[in-house]
Amino acid sequence: MAVTHECGHLIGGWASGATLVQAELRPWRLPHSHFSPDPHPLVTLWAGPLLGVMGPGVVALLIRRVSTRFMASFCGLTNGLYLATAWFTGDRFLDTQRLLEAGASLVEITLFCLVTVLIAYPIFRKSCLAILRSDASLASLSGQPRAEPSPKTTISQTSD
Repeated sequence: MAVTHECGHLIGGWASGATLVQAELRPWRLPHSHFSPDPHPLVTLWAGPLLGVMGPGVVALLIRRVSTRFMASFCGLTNGLYLATAWFTGDRFLDTQRLLEAGASLVEITLFCLVTVLIAYPIFRKSCLAILRSDASLASLSGQPRAEPSPKTTISQTSD
């Protein structure tokens, strides 16, 4: 999620003519990017969550598998929850505060959060259940061969 989100910022900055000063995409660090000058900060800032949701969503539409639906819905859910949580924390370095400072309205941010979470959550839940219910999916995720089902045993009781 963090990489697709941050790549969205990078694409938005590039498309709007911003100059990239610094970018961090390593998975063990908090991904971030800084542009200066950034002639259209709303484009750069909104591109992160929008492309962070749409990119994996398009992949899931093209590759119709439980695993891609899981990943796409996870990205949608986390992007919406990230903006909502960032608003509650008020941290000036997180996207929500930066969006508000750049001129986005709280209504726009709230709508984005509601739409992404309300659409992504049922898909995420359904794909999680499908993965957990499927022996084959669990085996394929772990890279182990599928286990053969064990024969059913019956316990008989004898009366004395």
